[in-house]
Amino acid sequence: MIRVLIADDQMLIRQGIRTLLEMDRDVSVVGEAADGIETVDNVISTPVDVLLLDIRMPGRDGIEVLHTLSARNALPPTLILTTFDDSDVVLEGIRAGARGFLLKDVSYQQLVAAIRAVAGGATVFQPAVTERLLRAGSTLHIEAESRGEELTVREAEVVGLMAAGYSNREIAQALGVAEGTVKNHVSNVLAKFGVRDRTRAVLKALETGQLRASRP
Repeated sequence: MIRVLIADDQMLIRQGIRTLLEMDRDVSVVGEAADGIETVDNVISTPVDVLLLDIRMPGRDGIEVLHTLSARNALPPTLILTTFDDSDVVLEGIRAGARGFLLKDVSYQQLVAAIRAVAGGATVFQPAVTERLLRAGSTLHIEAESRGEELTVREAEVVGLMAAGYSNREIAQALGVAEGTVKNHVSNVLAKFGVRDRTRAVLKALETGQLRASRP
């Protein structure tokens, strides 16, 4: 059972998400929060496997929630709930520890799939938001020396699928290669970017303009 906490200041959105998630027998909504302070308190007091976090909330906004929980070593795998208007702060949320982002009008199937992926250690960068970030130029200003090595075409494909929440096995199936080959590509990507995990690799690819939304 995946325990989910929904943090959003709009009651209708919280209720809508809860209604959707209650359709899945493997997901349990263990709480709701209407502001940042309540979110922190609930996460600390209640076991949570995945946090669905709105960026714009009273009390503490989503970024402050991420920093506060990270500082307490209490941050669960987190998905940012975003609108297109929030694209300028999405990257900041990922840097603060979130595992990815979803539009608030996401479908039921996409929502559950993203929760499962994040609970399993993957990252989920919804393609529509990724493309918006790239078009809007909402990437960091990276100094040339900090860009890391350029990815090969296949490595870029692997990172794109990582961003969509695919596991190594699913990436292997999508690309028609062995799972061991995918693991090697992932290791190469981490080494090129000088990062230790998949989330940071995806973020680095986005920041440096080497991430493209993948739809296998």
